[in-house]
Amino acid sequence: MERQIEERVLLVGVNLNKRNEFDIESSMEELRELAIAANADPISTVVQNKDRIDSAFYIGKGKVQEILNYCEELDIDTIVFNDELTGAQIRNIENVLERKVIDRTALILDIFSRRASTKEGKLQVELAQLKYRLPRLTGFGKELSRLGGGIGTRGPGEKKLETDRRHIENRIDEIRRRLKEVESVREIKRQNRIDSEIPIIALVGYTNAGKSTLFNELLKAGSDYNNEKDVYTEDMLFATLDTTLRKTNLPNGQKVLVIDTVGFVSKLPTHLIAAFKGTLEEVNYADVIVHVVDATNSDFDIQIKTTLNILKDLDTENKPIITVFNKIDQQSIEDIGYNIKGEKLYISAKKNINIDKLFDSIEIALEDKFYNTKILLPYNKSDITSYILDNYNPKKVSHTEEGTFIEVVLNKKDYFKYKEYVVK
Repeated sequence: MERQIEERVLLVGVNLNKRNEFDIESSMEELRELAIAANADPISTVVQNKDRIDSAFYIGKGKVQEILNYCEELDIDTIVFNDELTGAQIRNIENVLERKVIDRTALILDIFSRRASTKEGKLQVELAQLKYRLPRLTGFGKELSRLGGGIGTRGPGEKKLETDRRHIENRIDEIRRRLKEVESVREIKRQNRIDSEIPIIALVGYTNAGKSTLFNELLKAGSDYNNEKDVYTEDMLFATLDTTLRKTNLPNGQKVLVIDTVGFVSKLPTHLIAAFKGTLEEVNYADVIVHVVDATNSDFDIQIKTTLNILKDLDTENKPIITVFNKIDQQSIEDIGYNIKGEKLYISAKKNINIDKLFDSIEIALEDKFYNTKILLPYNKSDITSYILDNYNPKKVSHTEEGTFIEVVLNKKDYFKYKEYVVK
């Protein structure tokens, strides 16, 4: 589908004399990709080398005047800064440029607002937007009424942002209350999953690393697979947003739950992490974490660090982690020299390369959850036979004089429940 261009943008960044975590060129390239994900057309890029940030204009006032000339020459609608700006900085820059100014945080929030599809996701994004904009009310001020639509104006809307602070705080309280209700429902579902003792595999990683493509490949292992279960994939940052959970089978026949989580990104807004923490906490209940890395990205080492830091914030860094360097159909393994704790695999989810090795690693990591079992069920225990056949993919089923013989991989709960029927 052809992308609908909504506005022409100029990207602006500051290089703080090698104090940036990311190489400035890579960081600005990521900002460009974020702009594209928001249906904007990034026309040009301006980077200023500075020792410190200007408190009034972020960049120097002279640089703002220079950018004004760029805007007029290139017919720019919106200026996007690579870092978070204060309300005063936004107001000061807009007064000079007479154009809409947004920062990286507002851009990411806008993308999330576009992509959120569930009730909970939409509430989480609105909460993050309101918390971001609340301290910037004096910055937006009267300028907001002239900014019109486009990037950074979605979600709460102009009317809500032009009302008093108390109204916005009341809306934040209301969203938090509604999210608590949603969280209560999610907690019940989560407890049911825990009680079922079906192992959980969580896919995590940087945005556009290929998690959703790998998610779909894992689903294909299931005997009841159909492509209606697939999640949307596209070569774009934040192509998928809402956490998705599906049941499937590993090659050994064991049922598992696979979770596809929202991708991470550098400088991910604090409000957004906080808003989505409840959803991301699903990773806490995973038995195995599969960390997907884009092997073709020149900054994958920093992307790995970003992901591991977020996992640490979620208290999940001590869980079994399988790191998979994805897209090796486009990158030589010899060029991926990177030491990382735990198991490391090289795959291509798109080309189905080494997916079998990943399955082997997952099965090994879940060995204590599985029991390779031979079970003989008397014919008067047809209810147990039906349960096993409905919930598992047996390796072998045969009917003998004594009853139904089944060779199957059972989870721990069912193994001990039917242990009396286990045979050698």
